Amino acid sequence: MNLRRPLTLVAAGAALVLGLTACGGGGNPVAGGSSQAPAAGDTIRIGSADFTESQLLAQIYAQALQAKGVQVEVTPPIGSREVYYPALTDGSIDMVPEYTGTLLQYIKKDATETAPDAVYTALRSVVPAPLTVLDKAAAEDKDAVVVTQAFAQQNNLKSIADLAPLAANVTFGGPSEFQTRPDGIPGLKETYGLEFKGYTALDAGGPVTVKALADGQVQAADLFTTDPSIEANNFVVLEDPQNNFAAQNVVPLINSAKATDQVKQILNAVQAKLTTEGLLELNKTANAPDKPNLDTVAKNWLTQQGL
Repeated sequence: MNLRRPLTLVAAGAALVLGLTACGGGGNPVAGGSSQAPAAGDTIRIGSADFTESQLLAQIYAQALQAKGVQVEVTPPIGSREVYYPALTDGSIDMVPEYTGTLLQYIKKDATETAPDAVYTALRSVVPAPLTVLDKAAAEDKDAVVVTQAFAQQNNLKSIADLAPLAANVTFGGPSEFQTRPDGIPGLKETYGLEFKGYTALDAGGPVTVKALADGQVQAADLFTTDPSIEANNFVVLEDPQNNFAAQNVVPLINSAKATDQVKQILNAVQAKLTTEGLLELNKTANAPDKPNLDTVAKNWLTQQGL
């Protein structure tokens, strides 16, 4: 996840311009709009969060649009939702791949919906102008409380609730924003009564978090359910019986002015092909030892899907 290869896609038939960018967990000048010239009026500027899956989805959306003649530009990874959402609202970017449940709770902090359709319906009703969401995909990538297999076996852990008696001696790890998000540390405290010994700010479900959990620097961590490192390290995803984490289906969040009928048709066709199993396979491919370019992974998937 630490190697970022942003891709700029211009009009159909134009050359693909590749650039290498090493990014950490911080923001990007595009978020403020002051360090980057505005895109042409008919160009869709697509941003992403600073983790592989988000960047890969941005590439998939961009290449699907470009293949149909739509002018697009993919910016370097921007950062967390707390950074890229303002970039959307001020017009610095036009679109990002999003996740229904966490986006709903970001906009409406007291949202209580957890089931996929209920979350999506609520989200559509609260997304403020000039933004809108397109079709949600079946593909879902949820936050999850994850522990090592040894820690789970030693403490007979199966669900998040089982952590309650241990929490006072557990250090939790995850992205800095997880400390304040409604379904993050505040939600785990309210839903399961978890009061952890401490919190270590790491990356967003990336290699830093994986290493910290594997090495015992933290005893529990926030990872994403489509992260192939969970299976690779024999980590255990604790069950969430109280639905602290709402459904998190993949959905494009886009400026309404750029969501023409053509754009909607193209992106909704992509959404119809995205499944949770497929997303996991995409992540495995993107995180393979040879670290393929994300634009290549996206192109191959689109070709396989006939898009």
